[in-house]
Amino acid sequence: MEKINHYKSITELHEKSGFETPKHPLLSLMTCKELMTYSVGEDRFTGDFYMVALKKIKSGYVLYGKTKYDHSNGSTVFMKPRQIIEVSNVQFAEKGFVIFFHEDYLAGHMLHDQIKNYGYFEYEINEALHLSPAEEVIMWELYEKIRKEYDENSDEFSREIILSHIDSILKYSDRFYKRQFVDRSSNVSGTTLKRFQIVLQNYFDKKLHLKEGLPTVSYLAGELFLSSRYLSDLLKQETGKTALEHVHIYLIKEAKNLLLGSNSSISGIAYDLGFESPSYFTRLFKKVAGLTPAQFKEAKN
Repeated sequence: MEKINHYKSITELHEKSGFETPKHPLLSLMTCKELMTYSVGEDRFTGDFYMVALKKIKSGYVLYGKTKYDHSNGSTVFMKPRQIIEVSNVQFAEKGFVIFFHEDYLAGHMLHDQIKNYGYFEYEINEALHLSPAEEVIMWELYEKIRKEYDENSDEFSREIILSHIDSILKYSDRFYKRQFVDRSSNVSGTTLKRFQIVLQNYFDKKLHLKEGLPTVSYLAGELFLSSRYLSDLLKQETGKTALEHVHIYLIKEAKNLLLGSNSSISGIAYDLGFESPSYFTRLFKKVAGLTPAQFKEAKN
């Protein structure tokens, strides 16, 4: 099995990568000047820190999760602690920046909990945020404010000011991703929901539910070459409902057809649809339809 290095500190990562020791043990800022030939060796690694990076790659690749990133356009990527990353012989083109901040840097700050609400830290790297020129300007302005505070000030206000700017980067990124979702929906042939529903229907047409059980969001996302979180956020933007909610809607629609169009028992219908138990089927049916399967069948007869 391939060795995976784990860095508990940003300083360790800098040492491995041949960078100067960071000015702050829990925070590191680098621009294209320091990153023109950036590699952390051929080994894959994880760390106890977050990363926000705006960059264009000239050559080499970054592997994050299951996919490679080699996009030539300016993009922002977000990496979370203990996610497997590989950066190999990368050369950056034009301007770019990378911010590493250790999870301990957030301790006691509102961002410690809030950062978990930003779904894009769960995305695969091929789902990077592609910025418009105007959006790039905003990101750079915020980076420069952080850099100024990082280089010139070190007092009791520094951490709060820096974290407020990081928070702004994350909030703007949330906004920009919403824009990207809208652009994506209008530019692709067929909506994500339509393609999602086709994959979901194929799962049942192939009788996979009888062998594998109910379809998971992870499986459906994989069939669409998306991460689970990206798919759910994209569907939420398009329809107001997550991927799991759409799976549930599909299951209850099929259940209603079987309840009204067959003589199968409620337990039999539950197993026919791939549920592990009739009790779970009944709970989900009531949650979605507002009635138990028995109440629904009785009301329609």
